[in-house]
Amino acid sequence: MNRGVALLGTGIMGAGMAERLLDQGFSIDVWDRTPAATARLAERGATTHAKPVDAVRTADVVLTMLATPEAVSDVMLTQNALGAIRTGAAWAQMGTIGVKAIEDLIAVVAERRPDVAFVDAPVSGTRDPARTGQLTILASGPDRARTTLDPVFAALGQRVLWLGPAGFGTRLKLVLNTWLAFEVEAVAEASAAADRLGVPYESLLAAVRGGPLASGSALARLAKMESSDHSPQFPLEWGLKDLDLTAAATGPEAIPVARAIAERWRILVGQGAGRLDVSAARLGLTSDAPVSAPR
Repeated sequence: MNRGVALLGTGIMGAGMAERLLDQGFSIDVWDRTPAATARLAERGATTHAKPVDAVRTADVVLTMLATPEAVSDVMLTQNALGAIRTGAAWAQMGTIGVKAIEDLIAVVAERRPDVAFVDAPVSGTRDPARTGQLTILASGPDRARTTLDPVFAALGQRVLWLGPAGFGTRLKLVLNTWLAFEVEAVAEASAAADRLGVPYESLLAAVRGGPLASGSALARLAKMESSDHSPQFPLEWGLKDLDLTAAATGPEAIPVARAIAERWRILVGQGAGRLDVSAARLGLTSDAPVSAPR
């Protein structure tokens, strides 16, 4: 029997995950600070709640997909959703909130709710993989949580990596998102160079498709850049946030080029591109056209 799941945070990723779980027959309770974000999920059979504490009370599995450490702390600690989780349930923290925030949560759960299994489980993937169960889940936490979480993770992910004690999932996720930033910036600058040199998009694509230079993710971003489709799969402001979290955890001297990428992206976010897809990294390289936010 599928387990009852509470999902807190139904933005781009959270909504996709909720839709996938509903499609797979799970009973879902959802909450978001913006009630409109849960309306479509209610139409599909999810139970919506005005307060996070009410969403988690009867769940076997609590998933948080919130964008920042401040949001997680507010929902789980200040609003005390942690206190409302039932004994024996598992809480999987699936957003990317950084090493310090995860370590703080590990300590708080151990002190306040040792009867709740806390799992650090950020995901690698964007909106479409979330909807289709193709995420990579970087899970870390106590072995006792695996039986409870395995059916949920199996529905959401094509791969589930159990990495050891809680905290290692976040560490690996920061490494992967730093890699992603390099890929995105490489595609953006290669595209800009091709434009300045008069190389047609079709020629560039033919040269890199099927070869070792470009991953599937890079080619997808290249296509979005070429068509100027910056509808958000993974917003630029989230990419910048993750680079800042990596720098905070490693020290900036470990990632000098990534920090340079972050500073260029910070300019774009400041110009209004933060909610656009990370493919908006292409903006400003060959055009002085103003950046505009999505409608």
